[in-house]
Amino acid sequence: MAGPDGGIATALQGVHDAIVASASPHKALNWLRTGAGAPILGDLAAGTLTLSHEALDAHLRPRAAGYVRQMLVAHGALPERDEALAGLERWVDATVGGIDRAEDRKEVRAFATWCTLRGIRRRASRSAPNRRTATAYARNQVSSAIALLDWLADHGLTLACCRQADIDRWCATGPASRRDARHFLAWTSGRGLTPKLVVPVVAERDGDALGAEERWTIARRLLHEPGIDLVDRVAGSFVLLYAQTLSRVAVMTKDQVSVTEGVVAVRFAHNDVEIAQPLGGLIETLAATARRDHVGIAAPTITSWLFPGHLPGRPITASRLGSRLGVLGIDARAARRAALIQLAAELPAPVLADSLGITPTTAADWVKAAGGDWAAYAGSISESG
Repeated sequence: MAGPDGGIATALQGVHDAIVASASPHKALNWLRTGAGAPILGDLAAGTLTLSHEALDAHLRPRAAGYVRQMLVAHGALPERDEALAGLERWVDATVGGIDRAEDRKEVRAFATWCTLRGIRRRASRSAPNRRTATAYARNQVSSAIALLDWLADHGLTLACCRQADIDRWCATGPASRRDARHFLAWTSGRGLTPKLVVPVVAERDGDALGAEERWTIARRLLHEPGIDLVDRVAGSFVLLYAQTLSRVAVMTKDQVSVTEGVVAVRFAHNDVEIAQPLGGLIETLAATARRDHVGIAAPTITSWLFPGHLPGRPITASRLGSRLGVLGIDARAARRAALIQLAAELPAPVLADSLGITPTTAADWVKAAGGDWAAYAGSISESG
């Protein structure tokens, strides 16, 4: 990592020190010898590669460059940026640029720029620092718009002549993901490119849910079966018992866990939720250890993430968590729906919303579906006041 003058550049000193101080010296040495990112780090030190996000974006080995980027960000050599948003912007540019039909390319680019990306940027600006911006659904919106236009072209149709019967046939002859085209069609109708076209929405609560017996069997395995990694025990329990999404679990921080006189509490949203044993003890242990043996090369020695990921200074990804739970036979979506059904039957909608971090409207819908009565709760609060 020495530069042309034989010394280590001030900007890279933190990365150098973190590699030298690695808790796994053999792992660090192997990365320096054979890792795809090590030559990139060497080019930065030599000055043959500019120390910038733009230079790393353009690198021919994007995965390796992305890893080195997180090293640099974690130790202050590069400023933090929203990598999910930056990746989405690059993906949109490449994907839309690949559309053959010029008119369709023009419309999808305008939709992606002024509807999808604009909304994502606005939400990202309001989110907490260091949190990962959710971009998967944005990609689905753009992909569905392109798929719809491809389908219309295959059937000799254009956007201008598209009618409700065509949309009904589009939805009926393909996967449920086709319904994501509703965002594009709402945008086209707002601009007068199409008449108002309706795409039916399938509510999340209408999907598959684990049966109660299966849910509790899996929960007992997570809490008591030896050999299951602590990360999977805690993350799976948050989904199975507290209806948390993987995207929320992945970015949880250690300051969301508190221990007072032996009582463990977790703040999923606005209120602390007291956690019973043995799960409370598992959470306390995880917060203390923070997966130190799983983090990557040059990762900071201290992390605020409850589930640190492989990239230095970053949390685990939701997709990685989903894969880990899948190995244990856990369908995260079905597990979460089962938990929501039970919790909605036991808690008033306002409590459900404040405890789990879902909107009041969503909470009310789940309570209604589970047979609860929010109106009765609201009335009792009014009378007590």
